Amino acid sequence: MKKMDEMLARLEAEADAAKGEMVFGTHAEMAVRVRRALDDPNCSLDELAKLVRAEPLLAARVVAMANSVVYNRSGRVITDIRHAVSSIGFKTLNSLAVAVIVRQIEAMAKDDAQRAVAGRLWEHTAEVASLAYVLARRVTHQDADTAFFAGIVHEVGGFYLISRAASFPGLLDGPLLGWYRSGEIRVGRAVLKALSVPQDVVDAIDVMWKGYLSMPPETLGDTLLLARQLAPIDSPLNELAGEGCGMDRGEIDLALGEETLSGILEESATEVAALTAVLHS
Repeated sequence: MKKMDEMLARLEAEADAAKGEMVFGTHAEMAVRVRRALDDPNCSLDELAKLVRAEPLLAARVVAMANSVVYNRSGRVITDIRHAVSSIGFKTLNSLAVAVIVRQIEAMAKDDAQRAVAGRLWEHTAEVASLAYVLARRVTHQDADTAFFAGIVHEVGGFYLISRAASFPGLLDGPLLGWYRSGEIRVGRAVLKALSVPQDVVDAIDVMWKGYLSMPPETLGDTLLLARQLAPIDSPLNELAGEGCGMDRGEIDLALGEETLSGILEESATEVAALTAVLHS
């Protein structure tokens, strides 16, 4: 346990030292440039479109999102990047840029076993983000775009742990329950800080880490925790820890009163599938 604590302390310090300047590959570096442009109140739509065009992976996701049933009710195909950025809005563009960055961290896993865990973790992440979007709009009445963003980054600490596992032998071996929660929080907070994640989203992730769901769910933290518990694909790190995060939907159905959770999820299944598909593309 002492050795594990020492490894976590080194990982935490390593991530914290990045101070918003984590080193990534070409795809993620362009996504970082897009995020920085979004922080500039003087950045124009034309400038953002130019940056997005320079990153093919992000451009493809932006066009796919603009053509999804979530943003394109008319069914008219959008192919122009500027029109696509305008259609989805700057908040969703920020979320897609962060998704590119998180997937870059996923790609840093060194061996097949670690890549398999990272790949499964991304599947879980995509489900949580998509569910969070719908739950925010239909259940907790939080900002849906912020909830989507929170879902994308909620496991970024786990991705970072996996990406560094080759340099820290034993990090993903053996029973994780005793240290993973501590590591997820310590390293996760440092990575969230390095990625300049807004404090309201960090606070929501803190609620998720604590695991206390208010009934009825109302806050952004409740939104994220509920989405995580309802995701059909569990986090592989939970499985390694011997935990599960699933819940009985029947209990939530009763708490929502006239409109049941099952009914909401059934009505929103097409939207959830469309959002998940964009994140997997």
